[in-house]
Amino acid sequence: MARKQINPNRMELLKLKRQMVTARRGHKLLKDKRDELMRQFLEIIRLNQELRQKVEKLLADVSGQMVMARAVMAPEVLETALMAGRESMSLSVDTRNITSVHVPVFASPFAISGQSTHLPYGLASVAGELDEAVSALNQALPVMIQLAEAEKTAQLLADEIEKTRRRVNSLEYVLIPELSESIRSISMKMDENERGNLTRLMKVKDMIVAQSIEKAKKRQAAG
Repeated sequence: MARKQINPNRMELLKLKRQMVTARRGHKLLKDKRDELMRQFLEIIRLNQELRQKVEKLLADVSGQMVMARAVMAPEVLETALMAGRESMSLSVDTRNITSVHVPVFASPFAISGQSTHLPYGLASVAGELDEAVSALNQALPVMIQLAEAEKTAQLLADEIEKTRRRVNSLEYVLIPELSESIRSISMKMDENERGNLTRLMKVKDMIVAQSIEKAKKRQAAG
């Protein structure tokens, strides 16, 4: 990459030093943000694993109960029972802020209680095994909603961690080294110019002294 042309003067040096202070402050803030995001992400991952194991167990229970229901009920009776009286379920979606990342919060009256107010079919027409299957599904659904929330949160946090990591690296490995090199280059150039000016001043002084001595000699010779 071609180095940007900079004027080697005190004003430019002061400007670059101010930029360096800002860059280092931003670098620290972004590193702190990245570390906090990582902490939150690991907590969500642990929660996600717990919820996934719970969901898998609950769905295995549902599957087992459905197998039992199919074994004792005629297929047409089972299908009719499952299709009868479908319930609707409301799901509200809100957000919360985790280190400047807006993550979803899912809530449902049904999901909060984990219980349906009634079974969606007549009790007399079906086997108890189907009741157990539906009850197990009612217990699984709230946990599935929590799992969906945790997985989406983990995804959003992972995206933000990657963005923050790129910004930290850009400051650490590109901008700050470039500013440091520019400051060093200007300082060296200014020192070089100052030495050059000092050398010229010394030469002028030597010339003035030599001229003064020469004039003094001429006056003495004339006297």
